[in-house]
Amino acid sequence: MAANRKLGRTTEHRMAMLRAMVTFLLENGRIETTLARAKEVAPLCEKMITLGKKNTLATRRQAMAFVTKEAVVAKLFSEIAPKYAERNGGYTRIIKTGPRRGDCAEMAIIELV
Repeated sequence: MAANRKLGRTTEHRMAMLRAMVTFLLENGRIETTLARAKEVAPLCEKMITLGKKNTLATRRQAMAFVTKEAVVAKLFSEIAPKYAERNGGYTRIIKTGPRRGDCAEMAIIELV
């Protein structure tokens, strides 16, 4: 079984899309997307929050290498990560919202808990 979903895209396109989605999720707190994309974004977002909890120069640079906006990294380390200091994982929630009109793709809302 494959380690991740390919989502019908090349590796470079898929990683760029996932980086953008993680950035938007950390920036806004919730996004609406397809269920398959939400399941791929959740572990990446959890890893970024875990980096934020360590709060060292090395982890900040790792987050900067993945998240596409500098302001979002600052928010991650100053606001988001301290909120989850006592929590060991499970920072995101996926809520199914039903099929999308047009292509009937299963839609979901992914949000920070």
